[in-house]
Amino acid sequence: MVAEDVIVKPVITEKSTAAQAEGRYTFEVNKKATKIDIKRAVEKLFEVKVKEVKTINVKGKPKRQGAHEGKTSDWKKAIVTIDMDPKSLNYKTKGGKDATSNKKFKTSIEEFGA
Repeated sequence: MVAEDVIVKPVITEKSTAAQAEGRYTFEVNKKATKIDIKRAVEKLFEVKVKEVKTINVKGKPKRQGAHEGKTSDWKKAIVTIDMDPKSLNYKTKGGKDATSNKKFKTSIEEFGA
């Protein structure tokens, strides 16, 4: 899946706004997206390091408009926890030498509240 197709929109509620202080961001995602797809999409789009992804399938609520009955659509919600203190990644190369990745990660998602 393409990263732009995975994330539908941010979910902005009082509870999700309070959770941003701990590095948890809430998104509405594609119903077919897996946790790995969501992690890769958030890391690519927002340049942050993702620690954990939790997903919830939200059922639609019954609604009435006069005599007509129906229900809202089912959707999928993802709560993504980002690393607030990202460190450089150390690994060994093929020759057995130590190497360090110097990729810079952000510590928050600024575009979320906009």
